[in-house]
Amino acid sequence: MSADFSKLGAKVIEGKTKIVYDLVDHPGKVLVESKDRITAGDGARANDMEGKAKISTATATSIFQLLNNAGIKTHFIQPEGERSFVAYKCHMIPIEWVTRRIATGSFLKRNVGVPEGYRFNPPKLETFFKDDENHDPQWSFEQCLAYGKSFGGVLIGRNELQIMEKMTVTIFEILEKAWASLDCSLVDMKIEFGVKDGTDEIILGDIIDSDSWRLWPSGDKRLMKDKQVYRNLKEVTAESLDMVKRNFEWVAERVQLLNSKPSGRVAVFMGSSSDAAHCEKIRGACKNYGVPCELRVTSAHKQSDQTLRLLAEYEGEGIPTVIIAVAGRSNGLGPVLSGNTAWPVINCPPISGDWGSQDVWSSLRLPSGLGCSTVLQPESAAQAAAQILGLSDHVVWAKLRAKQLNTWVDLIKADRKMRDDK
Repeated sequence: MSADFSKLGAKVIEGKTKIVYDLVDHPGKVLVESKDRITAGDGARANDMEGKAKISTATATSIFQLLNNAGIKTHFIQPEGERSFVAYKCHMIPIEWVTRRIATGSFLKRNVGVPEGYRFNPPKLETFFKDDENHDPQWSFEQCLAYGKSFGGVLIGRNELQIMEKMTVTIFEILEKAWASLDCSLVDMKIEFGVKDGTDEIILGDIIDSDSWRLWPSGDKRLMKDKQVYRNLKEVTAESLDMVKRNFEWVAERVQLLNSKPSGRVAVFMGSSSDAAHCEKIRGACKNYGVPCELRVTSAHKQSDQTLRLLAEYEGEGIPTVIIAVAGRSNGLGPVLSGNTAWPVINCPPISGDWGSQDVWSSLRLPSGLGCSTVLQPESAAQAAAQILGLSDHVVWAKLRAKQLNTWVDLIKADRKMRDDK
């Protein structure tokens, strides 16, 4: 039975485009409700736009679902009606994090001489202090550090800023890769973070929708589908607002396509069913990356014709596939597969026993013209396969990228704990 989130408590905060309410029966959770309101220039321009709340919620829901599925820690829990969603309550940190891939907009005004279209590699990261009266001044890392305020009991110091820096760029790259799958360029994006209520954890908060980014279909600025169209209006009319609304609807429709299933798979060919336990570890690791994994038994030595027939069946299906060959003792399976397909083959022999150090050479010492690599740990073999598939699959790539981020953050926290325990 689904939880009841209908009982609203006190209003936590109300902004120009959203309202956040406590949930009476769910401590630590809030309802984030969007408004049919569009603004620009710190509220200097503002208009009602019927249907915007529904569009904004649909966009944000799809984006947060993509990020949550990848492993990014966000405040989003679930949608609640067409205009709102349930989220973890956060103590928001008043710093806006902006990532830029392409130089355009306000960046050009602040950095005279940089040509429009200049591409930042790696992405350019900027921070702005949220202060409408002073038009959100840009702050350096040192200014953010000197701010020295606590939120939710967490002092925002060097480590916290470093974590937000790393998360910001990772989130941008994940969404950039996702939009690229639809031939859209994510030019820049702004996000905010908060401390999850009752914890010391910094997570992605606020709303991510068409107010949050510049999005250029086919990389063409003239086709922009973001709020910049509204900012550029010389005069706001019913017709021009309708055009902005159609752009936002275009984004909300396509963003749902970003939450696709992985397009590729891993096929584990094992030389004997006695290797099943080893292969199950590969399948379990593949599951963590959302990669379908099939286990098959075939011996290149004892049934060469069947091995090649099975390989031909997989190739005929036309699904991008990475093959992992699991064969102990003399590994003929991996080299035979590699010599008869253009698909990537990874050897993952179940090395054990007194002859392991000798057996491994049949996986490492290959005839010329064969390109199968050898990875001894089953979890690492699955990761290598996911990395290959991630080259053309943004969903798998996002999981890999998020895993790297979370490992990086865990090491920062471990280092801090080590210092604090002295």
